[in-house]
Amino acid sequence: MSFLKYLFWTWPTNVAVKRFLGGNGLTTQSLLVLPGDGIGPEVVAQAERVLDWFNKNTSANIEVSRDLLGGCAIDKHGVPISNQTMIAANASDAILVGAVGGAKWDDVDFDKRPEQGLLRLRKDLSLFANFRPAMCFDALADHSTLKRHVVEGLDIVIVRELTAGLYFGEPRGVFADVDGQRRGVNTQSYTESEIARVARRAFQLARTRQGRLCSMEKSNVMEAGALWREIVTDVHAAEFTDIELSHMYADNGAMQLVRDPKQFDVILTDNMFGDILSDEAAMLTGSLGMLPSASLGTATPQGISRGLYEPVHGSAPDIAGQNKANPLATILSLSMAFRHSFGLPSQAERLDGAVDRVLKKGVKTADLLNGQDQTAATTEEMGTAVIEQLNDDLAMH
Repeated sequence: MSFLKYLFWTWPTNVAVKRFLGGNGLTTQSLLVLPGDGIGPEVVAQAERVLDWFNKNTSANIEVSRDLLGGCAIDKHGVPISNQTMIAANASDAILVGAVGGAKWDDVDFDKRPEQGLLRLRKDLSLFANFRPAMCFDALADHSTLKRHVVEGLDIVIVRELTAGLYFGEPRGVFADVDGQRRGVNTQSYTESEIARVARRAFQLARTRQGRLCSMEKSNVMEAGALWREIVTDVHAAEFTDIELSHMYADNGAMQLVRDPKQFDVILTDNMFGDILSDEAAMLTGSLGMLPSASLGTATPQGISRGLYEPVHGSAPDIAGQNKANPLATILSLSMAFRHSFGLPSQAERLDGAVDRVLKKGVKTADLLNGQDQTAATTEEMGTAVIEQLNDDLAMH
């Protein structure tokens, strides 16, 4: 890559500029793959196979590079993500991560733990909005702990603010009171701009879906919650009156997610409540192995931005290297990249549909069998099944 081309592709507004200059970019779009630890390399390998299919059979033209993140980066560089990898991430349209961490690195200093690599990516790339879909595929409706009629057809997205709030506010720490007792302190803190920017992302997303957004907070007992509701309301009135906006206290929202989750379309909430509510929503779908996620920054008017895409599940070191892991969450994370970073919604729909049809055919990894007397598909077999379904769909059209 020439120096001038490098400057063009690494300039902060690269995504918007390339969109303006022509569809998928001048020549290619770029994906940085960080397989990570444990089962990460196995599930990412299947997503790469799927991406190769799209590059060969559709208008997608995505160039892949690879690097280290997490424990494997600690082993080689002494840090969970190197400065060189950060340069590569900043030069990419999207980043796909497998999983990070494992018992091997439990004794590493806290500021150098594998997870700190992910936190640095989110912070340095200003990825402040986490999109967590909760979609229940028909073939998995009986896998949820809730009754089938409650979750069948479920398709919601939780938008969680990712870089502020209780997990980042100051002061924080454990302090000694005047009487000698220790006091643990965390501060729930949000500025107007931090609330407004994630609200805009959530409203933009709602425009591409059913046009409904429910904002959840605790404005009845928290000043930060009251400001959250005020700013979300202001952003709605100024820019998104076409979207149906409702508000709900987060504790009621947690109950409603279990009682009647299909009443929602897009849920917007802060960092702490989003952490809790998105994990609750994960159980509605039947398996963590099915859940993708996206961490995104400021978007173009079309909703396109650089993003970090990763499955919700962990590194599962107990089954690493055994060809047992479910790759679908990672493959569906690639689908989210098609939609939110590459501007290829038709490819995302094609991939989502292929996954749905594979599951309906009964192809399931071990985590999806639900005690059924059935042979589990391997990680590689599931990837092959998705590619074969894409081939079948292509032949039909």
